[in-house]
Amino acid sequence: MRKDKRWKGVYSFEDSPFLMEVLTELRDKNTDSIAFRKGLVKLGRYMGYELTKTMEFEKIKVETPLEETEGVIAKDRKNVVIITVLRAAIPLMEGLIKVLEHARVGIISASRGKPPKFEIEMKYVKIPHIRPEDTVIVADPMIATGSTLIKVIQEVKKYGTPKRIIVLGVLAAPEGIERIKKEFPEVEVFVTKIDRELNAKGYILPGLGDAGDRAFGEPIKVSTLPQLHTIE
Repeated sequence: MRKDKRWKGVYSFEDSPFLMEVLTELRDKNTDSIAFRKGLVKLGRYMGYELTKTMEFEKIKVETPLEETEGVIAKDRKNVVIITVLRAAIPLMEGLIKVLEHARVGIISASRGKPPKFEIEMKYVKIPHIRPEDTVIVADPMIATGSTLIKVIQEVKKYGTPKRIIVLGVLAAPEGIERIKKEFPEVEVFVTKIDRELNAKGYILPGLGDAGDRAFGEPIKVSTLPQLHTIE
């Protein structure tokens, strides 16, 4: 885990050959949806392990069949809320919860509009009560403009004041991190890699494309309006 010198509380895993190999497969345009989802699960699980290194532990005494020895209990690991930003974060959450099995899970459906405004629309919010001892992990694979995550964090704060708020993603653009840290200096950011920049459409470069579409297939738009029929 590498601390980024540009911002306080921002970390990447660019020093992990295993994660860089998984990321390389995710970037490849020929990687199919099944392999893409599995890659996100791998990243979530590994990053979950790494996150536990930043959590508080309590030393205890334990009896083995032979003698007493010292052990630990991860107090923070049992007080976690994972906020899943639909839909791309579902596999990432699956990996996280394999490590943080006690976690309560919240779900937010948020979509980003077209440039240049990138307005955020929230259609569904289900968040459990957040306690002072909780670590809140907001899982979103792509930290691009930061607009979605700022809106999500604002919503999360309505449900309580946690011990920590962590944004966890696969890729981040410097512009997105800058906006999040300016709005919420206390929020920590953990990503697999910080990429170069955003393009005019708000996509991360070199990036990996739309994570939701690549994981679950590109959606089609079908009108839900009733069809009017004329009677001849």
